[in-house]
Amino acid sequence: MIASLSGVVKVSRPQSLVIDVGGVGILVFVSPNVSAAQLVGTSVSLHTSLIVREDALTLYGFESSEARDLFELLQTVTGIGPKVAQSALGIFSVQDLVSAIISESGATLERIPGLGKKGSQRLVLELKEKVTQFGYLPSERSIAPSSILWREQVTSALLGLGFSSRETQERIEAISTQIDSEYGQNSVLNIADVIKIALSSGTVR
Repeated sequence: MIASLSGVVKVSRPQSLVIDVGGVGILVFVSPNVSAAQLVGTSVSLHTSLIVREDALTLYGFESSEARDLFELLQTVTGIGPKVAQSALGIFSVQDLVSAIISESGATLERIPGLGKKGSQRLVLELKEKVTQFGYLPSERSIAPSSILWREQVTSALLGLGFSSRETQERIEAISTQIDSEYGQNSVLNIADVIKIALSSGTVR
């Protein structure tokens, strides 16, 4: 079992990194937000989960041990594999995802690519009690469209417009405070307006 990995980033792609560990390049699958935070040539340390299949050994990387632990817990749910589990953690923080499960927020969970309505129902049914180990309680912010859904939709839009993963993540972070203060944490946002704000942001050139 490979529980963690430290080395130098050799290749950075939207959903994976190649990390040089003692002269060996190791491919690690990560979410776009993790990839965007890494620069080629810099050192990185990730918590990892090794998925063993008959035809492949696949390593998934996370910035925190609790994200890794939740990734593994998600896969105990019927029908959820590593790709869906990683997609969930690419969209939501650990706190947001745990809070949505405890709150039985099906509409929020259905935003996870590949999950669907039935999958979200199984997720709540099988994990509602188990995720309490992470110590997070449901909150309005964690399931509000302004705090979660706009990020997902704007990220997809910016990537579709040709922005790199890093540029997209930096723009999202740059406008997040502005969005919360001007629209309110619990507002249902006009995504077109948020995309305009992201495009006009002068933080990234």
